[in-house]
Amino acid sequence: MRVFAIFFLVLLGVFIIDQNIKVLFVDGYYRAGECIDLVLYYNKGVAFSMFASLGEYLKWIQSVLIIVILYVIFKERYIKEYPFALGLILGGALGNLYDRFIYEGVVDYVAWHCGFNFAVFNLADVAIDIGAVWLLIGVYFFSDKEEKDKNDDSTPKT
Repeated sequence: MRVFAIFFLVLLGVFIIDQNIKVLFVDGYYRAGECIDLVLYYNKGVAFSMFASLGEYLKWIQSVLIIVILYVIFKERYIKEYPFALGLILGGALGNLYDRFIYEGVVDYVAWHCGFNFAVFNLADVAIDIGAVWLLIGVYFFSDKEEKDKNDDSTPKT
């Protein structure tokens, strides 16, 4: 039960904070800086505006992907091993999907332009990235150890 509470609280927290920040920018907040501008931008695609040509279909494709991801993490019980990371990923994904339905594009607002122009992004994107890195580190660096520990426990001691 604790695992599900962590997952849903992180998911809900990311979603609520993300949406409240986005409302500030939709309402007109703007701040220019030397390297970073905080400025409203509607991204009609995904990362780096890829797949913008899919238009209205993109939000439905993302809806199906999120449902499939939810099904897999609960069916395969990945939620028990990585509730925080999965909460970050799905909270960010739902925040961006919500934008597509409400604003017809993802509300991005952090524009990096120091030395080179980088993609404009938002808190949901950062949460997804942190969750993905956390998940990859957990899977690649800690899964084998846990499997080895389980196998060592089941081996009879002589």
